Parts: sequence; C-alpha cells; structure tokens
Amino acid sequence: MAPSNEATEEQLDVARTQGNAYHRAMRAMAEEEGAHTAQVGDYLIGFVNEEAEGMYALDDDQLVWREAAEDANVHLEVAVADAADGRFVPGLAVHLRLSRDGAPILAADLPFLWHPFLHHYGTNASVPDEGPYRVTIRVAAAGFMRHDPVNGRRYERPVEVHFDNVSLANGRKPSPDARPRGPAAPTASGA
Repeated sequence: MAPSNEATEEQLDVARTQGNAYHRAMRAMAEEEGAHTAQVGDYLIGFVNEEAEGMYALDDDQLVWREAAEDANVHLEVAVADAADGRFVPGLAVHLRLSRDGAPILAADLPFLWHPFLHHYGTNASVPDEGPYRVTIRVAAAGFMRHDPVNGRRYERPVEVHFDNVSLANGRKPSPDARPRGPAAPTASGA
C-alpha cells in the first residue's frame, strides 16, 4: 500500500494497526482451535471449526436466541483478511465445500457472522464424522466499490484455497441457560 489522494502514510498506518489487531485475533484462534491459514491472491484466509452453537438472529425486529438445528454437529468458520493490511474484508460471497476421497460431503454459502472476538463468515452444519476432509473455500470477486486509484485495485478475481486432511470437531456447545429460546437456526445443506 502506498500513499495516495485518498490515504496518507499516517492513515495507512492506522489501517495497518487495525489489521494487526485482526491478525492477532486470527493467531489466537489458530492457537486455540487449530486454524488452517493461507495467503491467496489479495486475501489471507483462515479456516477453523468447532462444535455447533446457538446464535442470535433478528426475527420481526427482535433479536431471538436460536439453538443450532438438531442435526448440526459442527460450526464452520472462515476468516478473510486483506493480505496487504490485515483488516477483515466484509461483504464477500464465501462458499465452502467438504469432500473426502473426491466425493462431495457438504456445500454451503457462509454468511457474515458478528463475533465479539473475530468477525468471520460461517454456519452450523451436519457432517457424518470427524473426517479427515478436504476443505475448499471459494471467495467470489468482491462486488463492493473501492476508494483509491492507487490502492483500490484489489479483490477483482475469485480465489480458491484447499486445506487437506482436516479433522472436524463433532458435537454441540452448551448455550447459557439465561438465553431465551427461539426456533432452531438453519444448517448448511449437504452436497
């Protein structure tokens, strides 16, 4: 990244500071849950999984706690950061596929999930066992507009990354009893 009519060196330093904080959170996620990471094109992509979990969702202008669907046994998470400054990249179309020995197991579009620690794209899903699996993550070319004639030409091509021999956590996280319950959240569909 270089100074331009849209960003001074000091402003770019602020962006890198934001990116460093997100990168620390990605590292902590990797240490805690064994993330797989790779730089692909303009992105740093991280994948981690944990047990299926409940989440809040908006329902008729009210937040409602929703447990993971009954058959969900994993929560799949993909963190996408800018490779140049390390900041989280919002507004992307992220697709994940699981396969084993070339056979499709699961395909899912991953929506953005707000998280108090690490914003990511993700979903709960149902898988037959712990694996190992091949995880394929595809990030479509970004559809949002970009400022800056010097630094803005990025995210213009789709990227794909593969992580092999990935074992998945199977189970369900217990939810705090204080949460009001709503209908189960949807899970990703099988392939």
